[in-house]
Amino acid sequence: MQLNLKRCFFSFSGKSFASRKEYTATKLVGYSPDQMYNIVSDVGNYKYFLPFCKKSDILFKETEFLKGKLVIGFPPLVESYISHVTLKENEMVKAICKDSRLFDHLITIWQFSPGVRDTNNTAVVTFYLSFQFKSILYSQMANVIFNELVHKMENAFLKEARKRYGKASLVTQTLKMTKS
Repeated sequence: MQLNLKRCFFSFSGKSFASRKEYTATKLVGYSPDQMYNIVSDVGNYKYFLPFCKKSDILFKETEFLKGKLVIGFPPLVESYISHVTLKENEMVKAICKDSRLFDHLITIWQFSPGVRDTNNTAVVTFYLSFQFKSILYSQMANVIFNELVHKMENAFLKEARKRYGKASLVTQTLKMTKS
């Protein structure tokens, strides 16, 4: 008789959690597309308002592209990576993680469009996040805090909007949300 024992560090029901996590949310916010774009594209200041961002330096910048070095940390993890950011003024910010030992991939896309017709300072903002850690252990840790992490990130940008531009013209409303 042969016993076939399989041991998986931090796995549940034999399922590996080294999988891709994705999140998409579309929200109506009380700030204009250009106001939200200005905050999201301000990568150099992420260290001042984005949770878990310990350092954010611009390495290269031109009109529609920038390269930033980010150091993120949520104990016990602290990691740096290069973010290649494509900018389409007042419409879109897309960041792709490069040169990371932590992430197999990390992509964020923010899209901005006008909000309520004939109402100043409103926008429809779509936020997409897709990531996968290289480590199964980190994947499992992220799985536990994924919802909180995404919520904190989104709220940090809205809080920064409030700080820079004052009170929102309307209460933020979630129009659509998916996660996997």
